[in-house]
Amino acid sequence: MKIRNVAVIGAGAIGAYIYYCLLPKISNGEITFSFIASGARKARLETEGLNIQGETYHPDIRTPEEARGADLLMVSVKYTALQGILDDIRVIADEHTTVLSLLNGIDSEEIIGEVIDPEQVVPCFIRVAAQHNGTKITFNPASAFGIYYGSVCPAQDIRIAGLNELFEGTALSYHACEDIIAQQWHKYALNISANLPQAVLNVGTGAYRDSEHAAWMRDALAAEVLRVAEAYGIHIDHVQYGKWKPEGRLSTLQDLDQKRKTEVDMFLGVLIRKASAVGISVPYCEYTYHVIKALEEKNEGRFDY
Repeated sequence: MKIRNVAVIGAGAIGAYIYYCLLPKISNGEITFSFIASGARKARLETEGLNIQGETYHPDIRTPEEARGADLLMVSVKYTALQGILDDIRVIADEHTTVLSLLNGIDSEEIIGEVIDPEQVVPCFIRVAAQHNGTKITFNPASAFGIYYGSVCPAQDIRIAGLNELFEGTALSYHACEDIIAQQWHKYALNISANLPQAVLNVGTGAYRDSEHAAWMRDALAAEVLRVAEAYGIHIDHVQYGKWKPEGRLSTLQDLDQKRKTEVDMFLGVLIRKASAVGISVPYCEYTYHVIKALEEKNEGRFDY
């Protein structure tokens, strides 16, 4: 299934990374690419563009109606915004459109599959350390693990072939996985255990190396996630962590720094529900969930004392 027309909902750090990696194919006319936006946001993006790696770019901006029938739709919004764009996904995707959800977590494909044919939604995740500070987006493409995807039914195999062809020859490292669901759960465990303790402590990722107590918190969360995964038939031996700069601040702490809503509901809200459904206790995850919710309330000024 040839992909010539790519649309992305979400012009944040991940969406900008995808655009940047595909830019050579966009520039030579091999593919068309657009970010999806409407109203004032569309006007702002068209006027201001995106500051990526210190340079300003002006990608094509289209409304959902203008992007209808895209060959590939990539969703890269925050989890908190997902429900609000489901109508846009329904408008953009026709029966041939392949959809990739670049959100963290394990249930965004299920949510999107409620408004379009689930076979169109190829399970996926992305691993890149991207920073979005104010209007500036930065990342290191050379150190990015890239994008991972895979089919869960034979009908998706042709879509996998189209994705492979699209990403071949670009700066985007791509991986077609036979065990994509297990890979998603591994990334989920990594996100929960690495993101959240540092967000609670307000420290860089070097704390996991320098503090046995921070490392204990990380490992306790990881163990609970792996127990829940096992209950759903997904076996993961251990979590493999990447190499981060000691001062590295991952997405949840970045959100708290910027006084934005975090994605803790996607991380731990979903996990707690799934654990409850199979009768598994996850006390460390529950505690961490409420701590981060309280930090969000503090940022909102709920208790300025």
